[in-house]
Amino acid sequence: MEEVRWSDRPKLRRPVMIAAFEGWNDAAESASTAVDYLGTAWNERTFADLDPEEFYDFTVVRPEVRLIDGVTREINWRTTRFAAANAPDSTRDVVLVHGIEPNNRWRTFCDNIVAAAQELDVELVLTLGALAAEVPHTRPVQVTGTGSDPELIDKLNLKRSRYEGPTGIVGVLHTRFAAAGIKSASLWAAVPHYVSQQPSPKATLALAQRASEIVGASLVATDLEIAVASYERQVNDMIEADEDIASYVEGLERILDDGEEELGRDRLDIAAEAERFLREQGGR
Repeated sequence: MEEVRWSDRPKLRRPVMIAAFEGWNDAAESASTAVDYLGTAWNERTFADLDPEEFYDFTVVRPEVRLIDGVTREINWRTTRFAAANAPDSTRDVVLVHGIEPNNRWRTFCDNIVAAAQELDVELVLTLGALAAEVPHTRPVQVTGTGSDPELIDKLNLKRSRYEGPTGIVGVLHTRFAAAGIKSASLWAAVPHYVSQQPSPKATLALAQRASEIVGASLVATDLEIAVASYERQVNDMIEADEDIASYVEGLERILDDGEEELGRDRLDIAAEAERFLREQGGR
């Protein structure tokens, strides 16, 4: 496809494509940050990007200006880019797609990504996503994997997606890969809805680790683990300052741990109060 701008065509071993998109599929920036983290950890090399003119509204996805040598001004047009990486200890190489959900021409956008995958002989596609859910921040992150291919579902211990309703670019992309005969799966991390507006290193770590397992690669994530500990301390401090919010989180913990179904208060009202309180805390 002509919208893919190649600077190189890397030779890859049985490549797996791992993609995430900023926007609707990316609660707490967890999925896009996970792909960024894998790229840094595995010494990625960018080899292509998409022409942003065709797909983005620049009043929404604004370009960035920077100075070169403190003198020359350069415009950086934010777009979806492709990078290659040698995954440590794996028999496969990885194509990382650092995506931004497009504003226009979704079908053409997806067809360009599928064409790039075909050009590189990609054997498997993993998309990463994150959603806001009624889960407590004090428990391990739930990562759900879905797929449509029965063999892939059994091999990777996935579930068949039963979702119906509005979808993001990830949903459209998977239908395009299926039509092209390329196997694909989707990994989703559940982010506590009451802190879904701030980055979640905990969900990022869970997605990065699960993707690494599927690729069969090692991942040293000490710095991310430290960030998770700091994140949990900060959220604990905010929640302990409000008895209603603390009670709500305790209720979520009971539901998860014991299967309890009733919190004893209107969950939606308390959830809204939790979001309001934490937004105010963040503003300060």
